[in-house]
Amino acid sequence: MSLDLDISAPLIEPLRCDLLDRHNICFNILRLDTIHPTIHGNKWYKLKRNLRQFQTKGVSRVLSFGGAYSNHLYALAAAGEHFSLETIGLVRGEIVEPLNPVLKFAKDRGMTLIPLSRTEYRHKHEESFLAKLQDRLGPFQLLPEGGSNLLAVQGCEEIAESIRWQSSSRPRIVALCCGTGATMAGIVAGLSHQSSSNPAEVLGISVLKGEGYLQGEVRKWLEKNHCQSATNWRVEENYHCGGYAKTNPGLKAFLESFSTSFSLPLEPVYTGKLIYALFNMIKEGVIPDGVEIIAIHTGGIY
Repeated sequence: MSLDLDISAPLIEPLRCDLLDRHNICFNILRLDTIHPTIHGNKWYKLKRNLRQFQTKGVSRVLSFGGAYSNHLYALAAAGEHFSLETIGLVRGEIVEPLNPVLKFAKDRGMTLIPLSRTEYRHKHEESFLAKLQDRLGPFQLLPEGGSNLLAVQGCEEIAESIRWQSSSRPRIVALCCGTGATMAGIVAGLSHQSSSNPAEVLGISVLKGEGYLQGEVRKWLEKNHCQSATNWRVEENYHCGGYAKTNPGLKAFLESFSTSFSLPLEPVYTGKLIYALFNMIKEGVIPDGVEIIAIHTGGIY
């Protein structure tokens, strides 16, 4: 299995509007969604070192977990087709026909989709549950939910190399949406390796319910990656809009308005919540005037 894949350098796209001008905000989008047609966003960075390890170990069959709108299962299915890997996706909750665009894409790329009840899904980390899956499905290489493991975190360190600042003096914020905390931990680690007299704060916007959960996950990944001394980060928990893949009237209205003013593609599960949160935090003064923001578009546009 060759890891040859035509990956483009991510674009950096400026965003301008009256709100940003009033608050003297320099706002740019790091477009990870543009690096490849299907294996795009943060998922390529999370998958690449795992794929290389699969190659070294001779792995031919990979099983992973995800929700019904999982960017991870989407990208894993595409990678499976491209790199000749059999893929199995265990999906949280009922698989509803007709399939949504994410699951349809995964199935069309050869992924075997298996529904798990929410009760079963909670056991996904337990050795006894995984052993039963092996008995039922045969041998497989496990890739955790979201593709999040230490190799994924280390792959996401590379995202920091694509961050380019416009100003040397403005306070800096790197912002991204968070589902497992692995991408955020990788970016925090990557930035911590750079020498800068004006270090950036990394701001994660949680797309999940669960107070304190993502902070714990980011901290765990930083410790596993021996970067626990990196502390210039925080998670904002007030913009999950009801939980994973949930929306509320405020988010819906924002996305509708945004789509009439900007060509940047957004969706309501991940990056839509990120931009919604940032605009509201600027309006409310939580993000101070005069800062430079690089918001990371992690994909999820189908």
